[in-house]
Amino acid sequence: MEGIAVRLQGLRKTFGETTAVGGLDLEIRDGEFFSMLGPSGSGKTTVLRLVAGFEAPTEGRIELAGQEVTGLAPFERDVHTVFQDYALFPHMTVEQNVAYALKVRKVPKAERLARARKALAEVRLEGYGGRRPDRLSGGQRQRVALARALVGRPRLLLLDEPLGALDLKLREQMQLELKALQREVGITFVLVTHDQEEALTLSDRIAVLRQGRLEQVGTPAEIYERPATSFVASFVGTSNLLRGEAARRVLGAAGAHSVRPERIRVLKEHAIVDDHGHATATGTVAEVVYLGDTTRFLVDLDAGGRLIALQQNLETSAADVAAYRGTRVRLAWDRRHTVQLPDAR
Repeated sequence: MEGIAVRLQGLRKTFGETTAVGGLDLEIRDGEFFSMLGPSGSGKTTVLRLVAGFEAPTEGRIELAGQEVTGLAPFERDVHTVFQDYALFPHMTVEQNVAYALKVRKVPKAERLARARKALAEVRLEGYGGRRPDRLSGGQRQRVALARALVGRPRLLLLDEPLGALDLKLREQMQLELKALQREVGITFVLVTHDQEEALTLSDRIAVLRQGRLEQVGTPAEIYERPATSFVASFVGTSNLLRGEAARRVLGAAGAHSVRPERIRVLKEHAIVDDHGHATATGTVAEVVYLGDTTRFLVDLDAGGRLIALQQNLETSAADVAAYRGTRVRLAWDRRHTVQLPDAR
C-alpha cells in the first residue's frame, strides 16, 4: 500500500475571530509532487506553516510519515521549507550556505562539503560553490536554496511560492527543472502557489483551497477537466459558466454548467452543425483579443450571457482577427465537454 507522507485530520487554525483554516482533512502520498492552490486568503500558506511547525493548530492532528508531530518544534520534524525570498546568508559562499545545516548538526567537514557539492550538482550549479549569493542571478539563487533544502535529504520539502520573484520566462524554465529534480531525488514536495498554470505544470495532485476549506483534490486533468465547483472552474484556468435561462436555452438543462474556451469552435452564423452530441449557440462577437499563437473571442449570446472561445491561429493574422469584431457567429462544442456543477457560487 502506498505510504502517506502527510496526514491532516480536522486541522483548524484561527487568529482571533478569523478562521484561516477550517477543519481540513487531507492526505499527501510519499514521493508525490503535491500543490496547494488558491487565491490570497485561502489558507494555503497557513497550512504549510502548520505542517512545518511554524504555527500551532487551534484544533486537529498532523502526522508526518505516520508519526504525530502536532506538538513538535520545527527542528524536530524531518521537513525543510524553501521560501520565496530564498533566505540565503549573504556573507557566506554558495557552498557554505548549502553546508550550513550540516555544520549545525556537527557533520564532519569533509563529509558536509562532499554532500554540499553533490547537492549543487543535483541543481546544476557545479563550480559555483565559491561565489557569494549577490553574484548570482535570481534563478541561480533559487537553485542554491533548493540545494540547501535537499542536502540533508528531508522526507518532506515544503515550497512557499518559491518561483514568485522570478520573471515569466525564468519561472517557466524553473518549473520544468523543479519537476525533473523532484523525480530525480524522489522526495515528497508540497508546493504552495496562487499560479494555476504552475500547479498544473508541476503537480501529481492538486488541492484547491478557498477560505480555509478544500474545494477539490485531484490530478491536474481532473481539476481542469472535471471541476467539482463553480469556484474551481473559474479559478483554475479560464472557464465559461452557463446558468439560468441561458443554460436552459443552449443546453436544455437548468443549473450551472462549465465549458472550457478551447473546446468551443467559432463558426459562421448559418454553419450547419450535427446536433447529435453537440451544443450550439448563436451570438455577436463583442471583442477579439489577438494573442499571437491564439485568438480569444468574447461572444454575447442571443440566449443571454457571454462565452469565451479560444482558437489557434493556424492561418489567421492580426488583421484577419480584427474583422471579426461585431460579426454574427455560431459557437459549437461537444456536449461531453460540458460539466454540470453542483453549486452556483
